[in-house]
Amino acid sequence: MQYKRYMGLDYGKARIGIAFSDLTCTIANADRVYKCKGQEEDIKFLTNLAKEKDVGFIVIGLPLNADGTESEMSKYVQNFGQALFEYSQIKVFYQDERYTSFEAEEYLKEAKLSWEKRKELLDKVSAQIILQNYLDERK
Repeated sequence: MQYKRYMGLDYGKARIGIAFSDLTCTIANADRVYKCKGQEEDIKFLTNLAKEKDVGFIVIGLPLNADGTESEMSKYVQNFGQALFEYSQIKVFYQDERYTSFEAEEYLKEAKLSWEKRKELLDKVSAQIILQNYLDERK
């Protein structure tokens, strides 16, 4: 059976955390933090990276309010996801990302990393958690 990887994104206006699934689409792995350069350039970069990594699906963290309603940022993220789909033609899914940054921060604190190192890793670890939650819910 031919598997296509998932790419997970923790989207922010300044940085995008990126993670990928393994080939069996079971385990998410943090990959990198991309510094945003403008929507058009960001979409081209993510599309090229997705093609390079044989990605068939993109999962973007959806920042909902604590009560589960959409926030202003969630609309921004959905507009970005729609533009990414239109350019790449790779199916985009959304995953509730409430508390993932907090979870990532706690995980990095447990690893006893300095604040500078935690800040450097936070977005890609958040992307890993978003993607792993999506993969776990699919099972």
